[in-house]
Amino acid sequence: MKAILQTKYGSEDELRYGETAVPEVADDDVLVRVHAAGVDPSVWHIMAGKPYLVRLMGYGMRAPKTKVRGTDLAGVVEAVGSNVTRFSPGDAVFGMSSGSFAEFAVARQDRLAPKPSRLTFAEAAALPTSGVTALQALRDRGRVQRDQQVLVIGAGGVGSFAIQLAADLGAHVTAVCSTGKTGLARELGAEDVIDYTREEVDGGGTRFDVIVDTAGNRPLGILRRALTADGTLVLVGGENGSAALMGMDRQLKAAVTSPFSRQSLGGMLARGDAADLAYLGERAEAGALTPHIEQTFPLERAADAVRRLADGHVAGKLVVTVP
Repeated sequence: MKAILQTKYGSEDELRYGETAVPEVADDDVLVRVHAAGVDPSVWHIMAGKPYLVRLMGYGMRAPKTKVRGTDLAGVVEAVGSNVTRFSPGDAVFGMSSGSFAEFAVARQDRLAPKPSRLTFAEAAALPTSGVTALQALRDRGRVQRDQQVLVIGAGGVGSFAIQLAADLGAHVTAVCSTGKTGLARELGAEDVIDYTREEVDGGGTRFDVIVDTAGNRPLGILRRALTADGTLVLVGGENGSAALMGMDRQLKAAVTSPFSRQSLGGMLARGDAADLAYLGERAEAGALTPHIEQTFPLERAADAVRRLADGHVAGKLVVTVP
């Protein structure tokens, strides 16, 4: 099969379009014929091996253990293992796999859900990791309630879904983004928008019950001033700082500070979950959640998609399409 292969950590130049064997299907696995693959920041982190914590998490110390890049996918079930009961060949699915930048990929059945019929394969492929992260940040970590004031910083992958999901939960959403994304933020459901090129998040007087920061570059002091006295700050990801931590130092500082404050401060790592994928699918089917795709790239140009993501300031999601 055709796939995007990588044999050592490094830049996008290490991603090679070539051929490899179709992955074998274990008892609990589902083999998916990939139609589209989402481009998530985790792809860049595994490609680069940064922060170095990625290597300690089992992805490989000297080189990536999995030679095919990509995680999110949407496609059609080709075959299933002997223990798989939730899916059958021919089912349209979306979810998280190992090596989705390829014509075929394997995924555990508990990391897949039926593809919403309302979404294209490209839209469904944009949803899994960023959508699950946004959902868990708002519901599990932020515990967002109806009529709360919620601030979402960033209108990229996670941010674009967090705006929609917070609005769907009945919150009053303010988005923080650049001038060029203010229209998109309002389309996604933000009632108010802060253009960070003109105003800081603590400058308008509003105090927020929950802040979800997907941008990763504001000092904790500014974010805390924008929170209510007992508000919740959720830090999602981090792309800045040293190769060892890449923004994780801010999350560590928040975790150390939180026990001594009425405010709840901390980071999060999303977990793949079939129930959460199914929930996202249901909300998408109902029209409450629609992935915004900035650009699609054919499989052979997947390296360009990762490079565009690394450049920053993507409006919504990038997707790799597979013939």
